[in-house]
Amino acid sequence: MIDTVIDFLSNGVTRATGWQVFAFTMLVTHITIASVTIFLHRCQAHRALELHAIPSHFFRFWLWLTTGQVTKEWAAIHRKHHAKCETEEDPHSPVTRGIKKVLLEGAELYRAESKNLETMQKYGHGTPDDWIERKLYTGRSWMGIVLMLFIDILLFGVLGVSVWAVQMLWIPVTAAGIINGIGHYWGYRNYDCVDASTNIVPFGILIGGEELHNNHHTFGTSAKLSSKWYEFDIGWMYIRCMEIIGLAKVRKLAPEPKFAEIKAVIDMETLQAVITNRYDVMAKYTKSLRRAWRDELDQLREKALFEAGFLKSAKKLLQREPSKLEAPQKQQLSELLAHSNALKTMHEMRVELGFIWERSTVSREQLVQQLQDWCVRAEASGIQTLHDFSRRLRSYA
Repeated sequence: MIDTVIDFLSNGVTRATGWQVFAFTMLVTHITIASVTIFLHRCQAHRALELHAIPSHFFRFWLWLTTGQVTKEWAAIHRKHHAKCETEEDPHSPVTRGIKKVLLEGAELYRAESKNLETMQKYGHGTPDDWIERKLYTGRSWMGIVLMLFIDILLFGVLGVSVWAVQMLWIPVTAAGIINGIGHYWGYRNYDCVDASTNIVPFGILIGGEELHNNHHTFGTSAKLSSKWYEFDIGWMYIRCMEIIGLAKVRKLAPEPKFAEIKAVIDMETLQAVITNRYDVMAKYTKSLRRAWRDELDQLREKALFEAGFLKSAKKLLQREPSKLEAPQKQQLSELLAHSNALKTMHEMRVELGFIWERSTVSREQLVQQLQDWCVRAEASGIQTLHDFSRRLRSYA
């Protein structure tokens, strides 16, 4: 009898090897990540897709079992994060709270905000409110994780405690820590959106596609988080598979630029296409700025007016959204632009281009004329990169 108990505590009912336990742990944590990104994030928080009752109830049950997270709380906190992004009211911004705080204490920030009744009432609308949600998933959220502990011990014996610990830490570390922290602190940006969100890596596998955080903040209601050909969003792959067999319906995707023949005169259709694809427009303009920088760099170096460090930092400032620059940064950029007419022209025309979709008091006809005038001046500027960009702008459809 004692030997049987010892054997059970050592091996559980599966008698799995170390590698098998590791594989199981990776599988169940990946299912949890998929549940968070597909159900909590894209479906519940942003309404980017609709889910059939089968996957919807599975995700709710799995999250209760492996995280104890309450759907209404998660959706409300995330919606508030987007609404108040990187302000003092943002529940978990590394810009206002510091990267160390969010990275190491992200779960604590989540729990604190979940007790804010105003947040729940204002941002928690539309989430499940049926009997099982009220009586079990919300009312007894602790029971799921306790049940998961018993299941892990039953399967693997004492080693199951370690498996359970990894499961319990997986979301607090990856979602609350890495995505909310590093995803607003370090990485690359496809789009210069209003916040500091970044894509951590182009391959969204380990965290289900959430690694592509800059793409998400730019197109918050899109069910697909990848936008470049080299980016991969495994969560989107699962959504497409479910859609094919009728278990999901995609409601919203990021706009994809379409192009037609270059128009000699800008019309209302071109204006609407440019405004709809404004993030793509500005991303392409930033690429044009980088080409213009390369063309001007030798000339700037020959003048021997600036140190290498100054030029390197000025290059980064030139590519940033002008409205985000602080006074010292604007001064540094002004010193550079005083010695390059081409870069000065491109910088000024970037500001003008941004005004086209920011002006709410101007009629559509006036905006069409302003865009037409902008293109005419760009093509007459004598700057090849600006000329080429303007021709591309005329072809948006």
